[in-house]
Amino acid sequence: MATMIEENGPSTHEQSEVSSSSQARQKLEGLLNKNMRIRMTDGRTLVGLFLCTDRDCNVILGSAQEFLKSTDTFSQGEPRVLGLAMIPGHHVVSIEVEADSLEDTQGFGANH
Repeated sequence: MATMIEENGPSTHEQSEVSSSSQARQKLEGLLNKNMRIRMTDGRTLVGLFLCTDRDCNVILGSAQEFLKSTDTFSQGEPRVLGLAMIPGHHVVSIEVEADSLEDTQGFGANH
């Protein structure tokens, strides 16, 4: 019948979960408006600006272009302009961030 009340806030386990989720959120926020390439399960590749994502890993790209074949660089191939595109998370195979976009981002894998 005794109830334990924590007067000093959440336990250390809960604090570590909050800390790791806030670090992940900061990394994602650092990628906003960066140019990304997303490869999909059907072989298509979409390139565009990362605008948002959700808990189901759906991704919204702005100024998106579709490439029918996988390419080694962002500029190869004949693109089809899509504009704003939503990619369902279960169709995402890989996500790459353009190197030029990362150079502008501090603290996310950029070596200065």
